Amino acid sequence: MDSRQLKAFVAVFEERNITAAARRLHLSQPALSGTVKSLEDLLGTQLFERLPRGVSVTEDARILYPQARRILSQTDSMTRQFRQGVNVSEIEIGVEADIAGQDVNAFVRLAREAVPSLVVHLLEGCVGDARLSTEDERCEDELFLTLSVDPYVLALPEGSGADATLPWIVCPAHPTHQRLLPYYGAAASTPAAHAGSLRLALELAAAGLGACVAPESLARRQAGVAVRPIDGLEMSRRVGLCYAVQTLDKPVLATLVEQLRGRAPAA
Repeated sequence: MDSRQLKAFVAVFEERNITAAARRLHLSQPALSGTVKSLEDLLGTQLFERLPRGVSVTEDARILYPQARRILSQTDSMTRQFRQGVNVSEIEIGVEADIAGQDVNAFVRLAREAVPSLVVHLLEGCVGDARLSTEDERCEDELFLTLSVDPYVLALPEGSGADATLPWIVCPAHPTHQRLLPYYGAAASTPAAHAGSLRLALELAAAGLGACVAPESLARRQAGVAVRPIDGLEMSRRVGLCYAVQTLDKPVLATLVEQLRGRAPAA
């Protein structure tokens, strides 16, 4: 098994299309198909099933994919290290939509302190070697390392009086919604608006539609809203690093997690 076969496999897996994968790798379709077939023969299993349009992936392909990505990442990192003549490590970190800029900045600073030669690639969404997220959005097969604790606050349109009674802006799809229903009370049945994320809820509050409950890290950086403590409700979220056990096979991630664990806030 060589990197040429793994690159061909990864390209087809991600594109789900032989033509698109061949274009991505600057290969002819027959050459790409032959490379994938040689890998299937070597492993003794079928990785893809051809469809009228594109391909579907088999269960064995799903198992192979993260391993292939890890091997290629290690190979690329090793190549760059020797070409550049310096000990450089790279890591890809996905950043979920409701993570505040201050948390991203703090993570990058901590990561560079923990691994001085580290080059951090930030990506949007649930991608990368690990991701900055909250504990309540951790996937079932992921581990979570707390980096900060973020209290929830009440966000009101700027200029609202202290005694203003405003309708709620709610996020039904967010993990906190069910926990907040007792606090909303009967008013939860007639909200001013639904938002798809906490950031969007704050935008709606800034536009004057109503009030929302949001993490302090996001609310204090939203123009057009006033931030107040929440009477009768103590709620916070843990912000940190989500990662799968198998990704610790990547040495730089294992080192980073080990170093950051010693800096985690007290429970």
